[in-house]
Amino acid sequence: MWTEYFALMVMAVLLRTSYELSKPKGTNADPYVPPNTDGLTGQQKEWAEKAVKKYTEAQEQKWQHWNEAMFEAK
Repeated sequence: MWTEYFALMVMAVLLRTSYELSKPKGTNADPYVPPNTDGLTGQQKEWAEKAVKKYTEAQEQKWQHWNEAMFEAK
C-alpha cells in the first residue's frame, strides 16, 4: 500500500530539496533583527529598557495567572 505513494513522496522530497538549495544564503538567518540603538539618545534608551522590563513583567504575570487558572484545583 505504501508503495503507491512512494513516487509522490520522492517527488515531494526532491521538490523541497530543490527549493531549499535555490534559496539565497541570507534567508536562513533569524528573521528578527534587533533595531540599531546607536542613534538613540540616553532618554530614549532608558525608555526602551523600561518598556522591555514592564513588558516582561506583564507577560510573566499573565502566564502565572494562566497557569493558576488551568492547573490549580478549584
